[in-house]
Amino acid sequence: MGDIKGFLKVKRQPAKYRPVCERLKDYGEVNLVPKEGHSKEQASRCMDCGTPFCHWGCPIGNYIPEWNDYLFHGHWEKAFALLNSTNNLPEITGRICPAHCEYACVLGINDDPVTIREDELAIIEYAFKKGLIGGALPKKRIGKKVAVIGSGPAGLSCADQLNKVGHTVVVFERDDKIGGIMRYGIPDFKLDKAILDRRIKILEKEGIEFRTGINVGVDIAVTKLEKDFDATCLAVGSRVARDLKIEGRGLKGIHFAMDYLIQSNRRVAGERIPQDKLIDAKGKKVVIIGGGDTGADCVGTAHRQAASCVVQIELLPQPSECRTQEYPWPKYPLLLKTSTSHQEGGNREWLVLTKKFIGNAGHVSKLSCVRVDFSAKDTKACPIMREVPGSEFEIEADLVILAMGFLCPEKKGMIEGFGLELDARGNVKTGANFMTSVQGVFAAGDMHRGQSLIVWSISEGRRAAHFIDKYLMQETILPAF
Repeated sequence: MGDIKGFLKVKRQPAKYRPVCERLKDYGEVNLVPKEGHSKEQASRCMDCGTPFCHWGCPIGNYIPEWNDYLFHGHWEKAFALLNSTNNLPEITGRICPAHCEYACVLGINDDPVTIREDELAIIEYAFKKGLIGGALPKKRIGKKVAVIGSGPAGLSCADQLNKVGHTVVVFERDDKIGGIMRYGIPDFKLDKAILDRRIKILEKEGIEFRTGINVGVDIAVTKLEKDFDATCLAVGSRVARDLKIEGRGLKGIHFAMDYLIQSNRRVAGERIPQDKLIDAKGKKVVIIGGGDTGADCVGTAHRQAASCVVQIELLPQPSECRTQEYPWPKYPLLLKTSTSHQEGGNREWLVLTKKFIGNAGHVSKLSCVRVDFSAKDTKACPIMREVPGSEFEIEADLVILAMGFLCPEKKGMIEGFGLELDARGNVKTGANFMTSVQGVFAAGDMHRGQSLIVWSISEGRRAAHFIDKYLMQETILPAF
C-alpha cells in the first residue's frame, strides 16, 4: 500500500451534499462528486490490513484495497480497469449503494471506515471525463442469440457481460425507456437520469439492441422467444407490492409507493399526467407507511412537491444508532438510517400500527393508529407484537403512501407463459446455475432472489451471464460473480 500510516494521519471526511434550502427547489442530485485531491487523500486511509473483509462485504467482489491504492498514487486508469472488471454500473452504485463494504472495513473496528463508495464514484466519473469508458464492438460474434427480459441492473449487467464475449444480445423492456427501477423507481435527486442514459448509449454502441414498449408474454409470445433465441434471461424485478388490507383501504388518496415514484419521475422527465390520474403532495398532509429506503424516497419527493407536512411511520422499533451484539463486525448491521430526504424535514414515528383509514366524502382524511410493543417473547425467544392499551391516536392525512416492500414478481404474462416453477415465496425457482425449470431459460435479480439491493442485482446478472455463456458454449471465461 502507498501509505501504511495514512489511516492514522487522515480522518474520514463524509460525503458533501447540496444545501437543503437549495436542493428542495429542484430534482437535481443532492450528492456532490468528490474532487480528485480529496478522493486521493481519503484513499490513503485504506490500510494494508492483510485480510480485507471489504471484499467479503461486497456482493460483486470489488477489488477495493487495490483500486484505492491506485487512486492514492494517482493511477486513475489502473484504478478504473480494476473497478470496471467487477462492476458493470459503478456510476450507479457509487451514488446509491448502501455500501456493505464499508461496514466490513477492517478500519471500521475502532475508527471510521474508508470512504469506499465515494472513492468508487470518483474513479468512474474520472473515467467518463477522460473518455476511458468503452463503446467498441466485441472483436467477433460467436453466432448465439440471447434475449434479456427487463432492463434494470440485473438485466443490463447480464446483457453487458454476454455482449462482451460475443453473444448477440437483445434486451426487451415493457416500459417506454430503458432502465427499469433505476429510471422510474429512484428519484432524480438520488440518480440523475442523464447518468443512466450515458451508460445506455455506451451499451448501444457496443452492440446491445434495446426494444422498448414490449411486454413479453403479452405483446410477444414466449414461444417466439424460444424459437428466435438460443437462451433467455428473465430479470423483470419484484413488482407486486405489499398491501395494507384494512378498513378504509378503498378510499381515494391511498397509493402504492412505486405508483407515486414512477409518476413523479415521469413528471420530472417532462411527461404530462392527466389531472384525474395525478398523485401530487402539494399543500397536503402526507403520511408514508413504511420506514425503508423506498419510504425515504417518497419523503424527499413529497418535500419537493411542497407538501404541507410529511410523516413517516414504521411498525418495527427504531433501530440502534450503533452496532449491537446481534450484528458484530463485519456483518452489515441494522442501524438507524437518516437519509438526505430525512435531513430535509418531516417526522418519523416507530412502533406504530395502522388500524384503519378514515375518510370524508370518499377521500382519506385520517389514519387510526395504535402504539405497539415487541418486548414480549414466545417460547422460541422470538418477539411478539402487542398493542399498547390506551395508546390509540389519529394522524391527519390527505395523501397516504404505502411503502411496505414487495412480495414477488408479477405472474401473469411471462411467468405463466413459460410455465415456470416458483419457490415458497413466489419467486422464480432456479438451480445453482440460475436456470429455471424450463431448459435454456434463466432468471436473475429480484424476481429470483427476492426484493433486494441494486448491487445484489448486478451480482445476480453477472452470475447468470456466466452460466448462460457456459450453457451455450460448454465453457466460459466470464467470472462466476
